[in-house]
Amino acid sequence: MTHPTEPAASKRRTFLKRAAVAAAVPATATLLGSGLPGTAFADGSPVLPDYAPIPSASVGPGLNEDGYFVGQIKGNLYWVTDSYYQAMFLTTQDGVVLVDAPPTIGHNLLRAIDKVTQANGMPGKVTHLVYSHSHADHIGAASLFGKDVVRIGHSETRRLLRIDADPNRPAPTETFDNRYVLKVGGERLELAYHGPNHSPDNIFIYAPDYATLMVVDVLYPGWVPFKSLAVSQDIPAWIKAHDVAMDYPWTTLVGGHLGRLGVRADGQIQKEYIADLETSTRKAMTSLDPTPYFQKYGPSGNSWAIFKTYLDAVAEEAARPVVAKYTGTLAAADVYTVDNAFTMLESLRIDAGILGPFSIRP
Repeated sequence: MTHPTEPAASKRRTFLKRAAVAAAVPATATLLGSGLPGTAFADGSPVLPDYAPIPSASVGPGLNEDGYFVGQIKGNLYWVTDSYYQAMFLTTQDGVVLVDAPPTIGHNLLRAIDKVTQANGMPGKVTHLVYSHSHADHIGAASLFGKDVVRIGHSETRRLLRIDADPNRPAPTETFDNRYVLKVGGERLELAYHGPNHSPDNIFIYAPDYATLMVVDVLYPGWVPFKSLAVSQDIPAWIKAHDVAMDYPWTTLVGGHLGRLGVRADGQIQKEYIADLETSTRKAMTSLDPTPYFQKYGPSGNSWAIFKTYLDAVAEEAARPVVAKYTGTLAAADVYTVDNAFTMLESLRIDAGILGPFSIRP
């Protein structure tokens, strides 16, 4: 395996290592200054907002000097994280099966695999690469593993990657529509497609011998979901995917993001967060008076101003009790809950037909 040796690559590794180490440490100090994102000091430096400290239970293991952590899940199954993203790999007698190749981990995937296989005496060559889905932030380092690796993904993943034509994300060489059992060197992974959720092609990867499920961008152990309910393309299906995930008999979850593995309690608390968010959003939609927004912007004909200010106000009202409940329990509850409430609001309007003041005219 080869690693970058150019000065530019070395500088970038140093930056990423420092950033990852900082991310792995709970916030205990108050940032200097206060204000909204985008504002700046007189010298042009940004004024960044303050957020609640990260609960210690949300923080993963410390990173090594190269800026990553590799750990054993059980037996021949391992995981890698840089505190932002995660990948999973199986060492076998015939080579390594890797699931996802996040670019922020990048060449550290090679280092992690080298470290593990040299220790356990297994072959270090990656022979199979499984794509959880097509998004570049999770498989954007797929090109590092050469042309000979067997690339496996959903048929929709291949279609999407052929459209994207990204040289860092070669299309799968083997695809499936519903289920695929991968057997390599005495090890087994069960791949399943349960319909669209976060993306049209997102799959579930289950290692039955190790009671481990990898599903990406659905459950975020210890944290609230990423902005706008994980930027998911089908919100009702994404919410249902929580139940699909919990129906698997797993004890360990690889969620694809952040610094630690998940346990079943993580899935349950995220389901509660989503349920509370939906309840609060429905309540805000019925309780917030839209009159002031129509009165202010209606006479000028600024329809978008009516929509923006009213919907933003609903999202903020919906988020308030959810932030209060989960701050200190789920990391970044105060960072993304307003955005998540706005996405929930739009899904209720568009998918559920709860249109509020924009419903059928009486």
